[in-house]
Amino acid sequence: MTGETVLRLKGLTKKFGPVVAVDDVSLSLCKGEVLALLGENGAGKTTLMNMLFGHYLPDAGTVDVAGDNGELRPLQLGHPQAALAAGIGMVHQHFTLAENINALDNIVLGSEPLLALKRDRVHARNKINAIIERSGLQAPLNVPVGRLSVGERQRVEILKALYRDARILVLDEPTAVLTPQEADTLFDNIKAMTREGLSVIFISHKLREVLAFSDRIAVLRHGRMVGELPTSAADEKAIARMMVGADTPETARTEVVPGSPVLSLNSVSVAGRSKRDTLQNVTFEVRAHEIFGIAGISGNGQTALANLISGLAEATAGSIHIDTSEITKPSAEVMVRAGVGRIPEDRHREGIVGAMSVAENMVIERLDDAEVQTRGLLRRDAIRRNAVELAAEYDVRGPGVTAHARLLSGGNIQKLILARVFDRAPRLILANQPTRGLDMGAAAEVGRRLLEARERGAGVVLISEDLDEILGLADRIMVIRDGNLVAAETRDRERIGLMMAGEPA
Repeated sequence: MTGETVLRLKGLTKKFGPVVAVDDVSLSLCKGEVLALLGENGAGKTTLMNMLFGHYLPDAGTVDVAGDNGELRPLQLGHPQAALAAGIGMVHQHFTLAENINALDNIVLGSEPLLALKRDRVHARNKINAIIERSGLQAPLNVPVGRLSVGERQRVEILKALYRDARILVLDEPTAVLTPQEADTLFDNIKAMTREGLSVIFISHKLREVLAFSDRIAVLRHGRMVGELPTSAADEKAIARMMVGADTPETARTEVVPGSPVLSLNSVSVAGRSKRDTLQNVTFEVRAHEIFGIAGISGNGQTALANLISGLAEATAGSIHIDTSEITKPSAEVMVRAGVGRIPEDRHREGIVGAMSVAENMVIERLDDAEVQTRGLLRRDAIRRNAVELAAEYDVRGPGVTAHARLLSGGNIQKLILARVFDRAPRLILANQPTRGLDMGAAAEVGRRLLEARERGAGVVLISEDLDEILGLADRIMVIRDGNLVAAETRDRERIGLMMAGEPA
């Protein structure tokens, strides 16, 4: 790190109607520095980075970026092409790759003139190979992206940004779907690139990697910058206090004697079009007073398992029981009536109906209850009162319970779903990536609620790519890989991470 400033944000402000998402934020970045940008859900982190990259036009403020000679120059705001030309690259949390073409074509896609008569793949390959040699970001260039592992796809996304000569790289939750080993390798590669002058801003909720790999930490709260400090002077409690304004309560898993099985799968298979939709001869049971953790890298059969337990998929072989009753004709309604509470992976697509109100979404799975409807007519006042109470209890923030659910932030949509599930005290809870994208405080609250449900007598299926979450909450752990489940006879983080990557325990 040279101390030479390569980026300066000054007084950036962004409003969405009456809501001030980013409020007078100033921030700088030095050459070769890794800056961690932290904050609660809705704190303004992604909005701030979207203004830097040109996706949003700020209502006030300026951005200056260093040119080739190191001199800071104003950036034209509201234009992604201007950000790219200034050497700013952004890698989003969700991959933006075309799965049907190979990695090489994905990397150069959009960087060539539309009217070019010929594509110079030799020059492109040589440039990419040079970047790979400098960075250590290995990826098979001739393989269709759809056949690459999640870690390889992440590397392709970063290579794509570096191919466009990015000198400043913004990473949004870069390790959300990586094993611990893949995450460590990624950050080792990034640190190698910073020694050559690359500057990095990364958004993360994983404080372990923040403390291990960043040089400096900046924290946003309610859209305002509340503090910066060198990573060497930080610890998890200090960061938590800056993020939420108070100490985050710790969740502790106490020993509870398991009860009878509430979910049993016996030699279950699910046929799908790809491995993410497939299960192969899976057998396990989840008991009352138990959190059953399933660890794995995204795309290894978690979707098929979650759909099966949710009633959205049918087994092609084997049997599934809720308590002692076999489920022969699964559906979402059947599972809800059987006492299954569902926290889906895709909260926007599967968790809510965006055009319906927050209040309606909170009762959407119990529309036949007498307190919700009378003779087929919805009891609007009762639904609204119920939503006001749950919104207060679960801290669902937004424009109000009568507003469309799609207007909520991702974190608040998740709180809405949690309120709907836990309010019914279900016998079995499917928690599929329940804290993905949530800040520390919200994630701790999810953990506390799951542990409360466990003590009350529920069985919990916890599917997560966050190994720390699995180790902190689960009583038993299995690893899912290519549609198969293998028991983890250890709680060693590194060993389970290797199992997730396909190595034997």
